[in-house]
Amino acid sequence: MTGHALSIHAGPKALAHIREHGLRARDIAIVPAAAGGPKGLIFQKMDQWMFGSWLPSAPRERTLIGASIGAWRMAAACHADPVDAFERLGDLYCEQTYPHRPTARYVTESCERFLAEFIGGREKQITSHPYHRLQILASRGRRLLKAPRGNISLTAGFGLAVIGNLASRSQLANHLARVVIGDERDPAFWLKAKFDAFDTQFAPLTPDNLAGALLASGTLPFTMEPVRDIAKAPPGTYWDGGLIDYHLALPYSRVAGNPEGGLVLYPHFSDQIVPGWLDKSLPWRRANFGRNSDWLTNVVVVSPSQTFLQTLSRSKLPDRKDFLYYGANNAFRILNWKLAIGEGERLRDELAEFVANPSPDRVQAI
Repeated sequence: MTGHALSIHAGPKALAHIREHGLRARDIAIVPAAAGGPKGLIFQKMDQWMFGSWLPSAPRERTLIGASIGAWRMAAACHADPVDAFERLGDLYCEQTYPHRPTARYVTESCERFLAEFIGGREKQITSHPYHRLQILASRGRRLLKAPRGNISLTAGFGLAVIGNLASRSQLANHLARVVIGDERDPAFWLKAKFDAFDTQFAPLTPDNLAGALLASGTLPFTMEPVRDIAKAPPGTYWDGGLIDYHLALPYSRVAGNPEGGLVLYPHFSDQIVPGWLDKSLPWRRANFGRNSDWLTNVVVVSPSQTFLQTLSRSKLPDRKDFLYYGANNAFRILNWKLAIGEGERLRDELAEFVANPSPDRVQAI
């Protein structure tokens, strides 16, 4: 793999499929998109190619599911002109600026304006795409997080959530519930049959709740104000979908037998799949191994290689810490983020080359 910009990993069924058929657009049933803030920017060029030309070459119903910036990327894919939408999303994201220690209200209002400009009156277009079925993940508070009245109850609620999650991921379900706000045309059977400890509820995605769902999916605790009572969704207090589904460790294997093709193509900024945001510091909690590793049997993960990362500014992907690192020098941060987006062309080109000339020898086991 030395020298390649793109790492490719696949589960057993996905690798067997690639050996026999290659990686074909018509076989892609699901495209997941992880939370992770600015890291998602690295896929702009790949996203534009995938949703602008490759996947449309084989039109079929596909589930696009995301949390936080992943949900925003998948919403861009559902525009009538996804190439322009991904460009606009990248520009708007890069050009965010904040004062030192902004209030939660300030950040929330900035994100509301961001999403209004990104969506740009295209709500109906996004929610009624002829082939894509958008599913947005959000986290709904329970117990002390059900309706926190101030920072004390909020801190206590998330403190208990952290402690519970440290003991067991299933304990986090006492404090947060998963809500999927999605396209009603998608039966989503693979999500609706219970698969983990979380109480998962479903709500229809409509033009009048798209902005609220996208905002909720990217609402960072303490950094932003929670979103309350999304239209048509269960009443309550909502935060970032990545709290529960950071890297979307979901039961993808349930679609492996889809007669139309049951592959999952996952552009991801890491070759590790971390279930929840609170699991980042727990190296033993990875979906790649453990009792649920069979969920990934039909998944193909494409991610930036270590070789690629070494070529970027500060030898890493853009991330939220850059706001602190660059401080008031927004122009320099924006420049480096946009340079990283441009470098993402190499990821796009290697994926396109693999699709045209599939080489199973390039694929590693998940």
